[in-house]
Amino acid sequence: MLNAPEGYIRKKSSTVPFGYEIDEEYKGYLKPIPEELQVLHEVSTAVHRQEISLGVGVDWLEAETSRTMSRMGLKKYVDKIYKKPNSLLDKS
Repeated sequence: MLNAPEGYIRKKSSTVPFGYEIDEEYKGYLKPIPEELQVLHEVSTAVHRQEISLGVGVDWLEAETSRTMSRMGLKKYVDKIYKKPNSLLDKS
């Protein structure tokens, strides 16, 4: 087993998650991009607090990082991180 540096995650699918990139030196692991992860944290916090919408959040991510994320992808990330049982899109 390869000991990857701190912050690296195992590659679980063909899709590279937002905030990570493939690192050829550590096969099977993804290298974190701290700047992107910081922006993702700021955006997800603002979405969770309902300060901004998902649409504004994905636009913010793209403007700051030049990488895209779908509204549904951001919603799933926010729900996962904050373990919100009800969907952000529910109209209850």
